[in-house]
Amino acid sequence: MTLPLVPTGARRAVAGAVLSLLLLLCCARAAPAQGDDPYTTTVTVDATADNVVHARDKARLDGQRKALGQIADTLAGGAGKGKVPTLSDNQITDMVVSFEVANERMTTVRYTADYTYHFRPGDVQKALRLPANAGPPNPTAAGVGTALVLPVYQVGANVSLWDDPNPWRDAWLARSANDHLTLPLGDVTDLGAIDADKARGGDSDALTAIGKKYGVDDVLVALAAVRGAAASPAGLDISVKRYHAGQLADTHGQSLDANPGESTVDFFRRAAEATATAISGNWQGIPAQPTQQGTLTVVATISGLDDWLKMRDRISGLPAIRKIELRALSRQEATVDIEYTGDADQLTAALKGIDLDLVKGDGAWRLSRSTPGGAPPPGPPFGSFAPPPAGLTPSPGPTK
Repeated sequence: MTLPLVPTGARRAVAGAVLSLLLLLCCARAAPAQGDDPYTTTVTVDATADNVVHARDKARLDGQRKALGQIADTLAGGAGKGKVPTLSDNQITDMVVSFEVANERMTTVRYTADYTYHFRPGDVQKALRLPANAGPPNPTAAGVGTALVLPVYQVGANVSLWDDPNPWRDAWLARSANDHLTLPLGDVTDLGAIDADKARGGDSDALTAIGKKYGVDDVLVALAAVRGAAASPAGLDISVKRYHAGQLADTHGQSLDANPGESTVDFFRRAAEATATAISGNWQGIPAQPTQQGTLTVVATISGLDDWLKMRDRISGLPAIRKIELRALSRQEATVDIEYTGDADQLTAALKGIDLDLVKGDGAWRLSRSTPGGAPPPGPPFGSFAPPPAGLTPSPGPTK
């Protein structure tokens, strides 16, 4: 587009504006060619103001915001897929390492040009909450082992993937390694494709959808279950399930203990690095966990409703547990169906690790505490009932 010539009386003002622009461009640092850099993009700017100097400044600020949006789309895999948080002009300016200007046109009140902006990758990743090795999805890389990691965080019966707090996801995002493991952006399309329950439960359609978005066939659900208090965990029980084209292919896992004096942030980052290293090393030295599944009807010895709720939350925190369904409840016993991965011996061993003894009695499996002193002290009495009314039915926790 060709702008009309500047009137003679305004040439002096335009000349001053051009000189100011030349000085600004001379101060901008030289930048590398755009090439395939996902953090560099070119936009066309067009702004009008009371004079050309103000129009130029407005165009530069509008252009850098537009450029950041284009970069977010590129990293997300397509136009309209990127998500840019609310940022001030100064915040975006601080993310720009340099810029270049071409094809300038101006009048006394209007300015147009093509601006090429070069952004600092680290600042963009932090602002957009991207992993340190973020880049546009590369479908061709799936054939050489690229996998998408979904870091699911579990405390008791509660699981989270996109919601905060999720220190497990934060630890994966903080990794700087440029390996074959990638993380989702967590944008609105990701939230619509899969959630924590679907990831934990191995929902085939959801896993296929999220994998398709990122151009990969393999999706890894990395579940980290906290041992101890969430604010200061004693350890993490980590289970990684690999789904190929939406179908469970294999399962591995390991348990890590927090070191004395180690901060929670450092512990989660160490756990993420250890897990990523194990995945990249094809889990050498760490045997695969069985992918078989089973359901066991168990009668648990309890002292009341509160005691059962605490026991349920502890059991739900085990990576092998997929679902707990309450069938009957009385003051002394809870009858439940436990859906789990592995076999009964492995379930018994997992429960033993949280001080619960699972034994097969006369026609029924029974569960009780293995701590010294036997059963816990009685809680407040309540009536026997089976099945329980809706108001006293505890939520089954993660089920799918």
